[in-house]
Amino acid sequence: MLTEASVNLLQSYQSGLSSYDEVLDLNGNIKPYWKALFEKLEKLGMHELKSRDQEIIGKLRENGVTYNVYGTPDGLNRPWQLDPIPFLIEQKEWNGIAKGLEQRAILLDLILKDLYGPRNLVKDGIIPAELVFDNTGFFRACIDIKIPANKQLTMFAADMARGPDGQMWVVDNRTQAPSGSGYTLENRVVMSKLLPELAEGMYVSKLSPYFNSLQNTVLKLSDKSKEAPNIVYLTPGPNNEAYFEHAYLASYLGYTLAQGDDLLVRNGCVWLKSIDGLQKVDVIIRRIDDDWCDPLELREDSRLGVPGLLQAIRLGNVQVLNPPGTSVLENHAFHAFMGNISNYFLGEKLLMPSVATWWCGHVKELRYVLDHMDELIIKKANRKTRFKSIYGRLLSFAEKEELKKMIMQRPHEFIAQQEVSLSTTPSFVNGNIEPRYAALRAFMVADENGYHVMQGGLTRSSAVKDRFVISNQNGGLSKDTWIVSDTTEEIQEKIVFTSPVSVNKHVSLPSRSAENLFWIGRYCERTMAVIKFMNITINVLNLDRNFGGSAKQEHIKILLQSLTHLSSTYPGFLEEEDPLSDPYHEIIDLISNTSRPGTIAANIGSFLNAVAAVRNQWDQEIWRIVDLIDNGYHEILNASSMHHNNIQKTLDGLFNNMFTFLGVIAESMPRDNSFLLLETGKLIERILSRISVIQSNFGVRNAPGVENELIEATLINHHLLVNYRQIYKSHLSVEAMLDMVLLEKTLPYSLVYMLDELKNNIGKLPVTTRGERLNDAQKYVLKASTLIKLADISELSKSNGSFERADLFDLLSEVSKLISAVSVNLTNMYFSHTLMHHSFYAPVDYDTDEI
Repeated sequence: MLTEASVNLLQSYQSGLSSYDEVLDLNGNIKPYWKALFEKLEKLGMHELKSRDQEIIGKLRENGVTYNVYGTPDGLNRPWQLDPIPFLIEQKEWNGIAKGLEQRAILLDLILKDLYGPRNLVKDGIIPAELVFDNTGFFRACIDIKIPANKQLTMFAADMARGPDGQMWVVDNRTQAPSGSGYTLENRVVMSKLLPELAEGMYVSKLSPYFNSLQNTVLKLSDKSKEAPNIVYLTPGPNNEAYFEHAYLASYLGYTLAQGDDLLVRNGCVWLKSIDGLQKVDVIIRRIDDDWCDPLELREDSRLGVPGLLQAIRLGNVQVLNPPGTSVLENHAFHAFMGNISNYFLGEKLLMPSVATWWCGHVKELRYVLDHMDELIIKKANRKTRFKSIYGRLLSFAEKEELKKMIMQRPHEFIAQQEVSLSTTPSFVNGNIEPRYAALRAFMVADENGYHVMQGGLTRSSAVKDRFVISNQNGGLSKDTWIVSDTTEEIQEKIVFTSPVSVNKHVSLPSRSAENLFWIGRYCERTMAVIKFMNITINVLNLDRNFGGSAKQEHIKILLQSLTHLSSTYPGFLEEEDPLSDPYHEIIDLISNTSRPGTIAANIGSFLNAVAAVRNQWDQEIWRIVDLIDNGYHEILNASSMHHNNIQKTLDGLFNNMFTFLGVIAESMPRDNSFLLLETGKLIERILSRISVIQSNFGVRNAPGVENELIEATLINHHLLVNYRQIYKSHLSVEAMLDMVLLEKTLPYSLVYMLDELKNNIGKLPVTTRGERLNDAQKYVLKASTLIKLADISELSKSNGSFERADLFDLLSEVSKLISAVSVNLTNMYFSHTLMHHSFYAPVDYDTDEI
């Protein structure tokens, strides 16, 4: 099956090797599948490989794939990095690795049950007591926290690297909330789209069976009496380093993405705060660390967890994967005792060894560490302790002595691991193929037959040559991991639903997500309204400011002041005696000042934050548009250094992309509560912005020439100029304009049309009060719509002796107050939880249909 590869690229790579590499076997021969891969790379060519690498970067950015890094300027939304060269493991070897991983998962599950149970490992002297009672991951409150399954450690990930003996060694255990499987899946999706030819001639195992097993396991843990169990994917929120993965997996698996404040405990059960009322939660897949899970019993300053969660687990009313307390297994010192533990529990030797580890709490091991420091890496036993690994060989004599003193003071807090030469793997770095140290994270999920090991994993290679620095926080590169063979794999078992698919149609929308969707609509429309009117004003400035008489100048002043009213960036142009003296100074600040509420930059920043907070709502097409908006956002931050023409071009691009964002949503988003709330927010903002423009431009009567210019600007702002000209030709009339922008039912930007649409949308939202035909929000909109429909346009067009159009101004002010009241009322109905108290028990029985 495998053909001979061209040797140029492969020989060039071999010549640069200085240590054991994945491409070579123990005898120094090239592994067949790596030879086949290099043949494909040779055929592709380095120039094309560079091109594909750029496409991968672009695709990941378009898809919104990020890995946040704390404490750096570009930390939030830092793009994920994927190496175009995959990591290969032959299927037969992987089968052996999988057996070793399964054994380790079984052992860790037994350790977990023992440490929170009889603690025979300590009683029988297999492990020292310090590994339990001085372990920052051990919580007494979790002793009786269990799920109704044979395996308590449901999900497990192991970091592995190939040692000098050619075998995979376990470097680290991830037990409490293993991360990386979502990035693994996204890596595979991107590679299959952009570099499919690399897999030609070989069979690459699929990743989906792992996720099928996870879904089946979760379904079996859910409430058997319920046809449609409520499963929540619990995330710390948008600022977490792996938030992309949380949203990605929640969407892929079909679970509800929620934060801690989306949940509450009542009557010993966990409830999801949704706009439909409180929904009982059956299973939680958590991605927050143990100590943050429950501020009542664990870390009291936690705002990420759910007060009362541990009690709900004890009562058996909710199942949490993995159950809180599993971080006890992440103590590095366990590596030193895994061999003895395996003999104790299983009567077997470890199939997959750990890196040689010494716990300094024993006198013999302490003496060895102090005498052989040059060969060792010193770490703290407890992972949560902030202590960077120290390479003994890199220390000066004085630094070694200082470290020895530190270890001697509290030896039980330290471990040492052998510094060994781990394998390198081909990596594409700066346009060249270079050997870099790499580690593989493998993922397992417990099912009724034991542990299912993903046929693949997340490989990370070092960003620094000749150093084992693989962490994504430190710039490590990710790789797609291919388990390869000559034959196709067997058809995997599909997800077995416990109930008909038809009953699973309804998805609860968390109130926090609902609020973000509402404000996405508002911020999007608010930004577009300011950009639209600003461009109109800039066009008038460019065309008229140096031509014509005072009338021409006067209408520009009114437009500039209207821009201030529209954006609420007071005092803006209102305080300036001569707004035309240097209008661009204020305009540029109105565009680019992120710290000034109401500016375009501030509005887009809020929009992007809200979009990111509910990223599980969006498909890839929408994320591509969001990426374009984000690019435009970063461009306008430098508006002060841009030419006026370039500023308008950038603003036009932003407006078009945001318009496209709304258009794609309108064409693709299900007409559910998510869509209704986004549309409602958009309509509220659109109504308020159009009212502001009409009030500012026509609240006072001006000279005919000025009013003609204002009429045209207003019609452009309402997307009605062409329609107006078709009806009225060149005749410009305030009365005709008001009739069109206020009362024409067929025009999407007329006030009566928008009010009717708003009324229809609110009427479709969930009912939160009983016994009323209309809630307050519906009443406010109905009143506003009635006021507009009953208005006498000819009377509204007239002014009094002081040139004020008082009737018009007062009518629009009343409508604006009513629509603002709608926003407040919707917040109270769906987004506010001031009446909900976090507690174990409620004073009266809770009615699930009410908030």
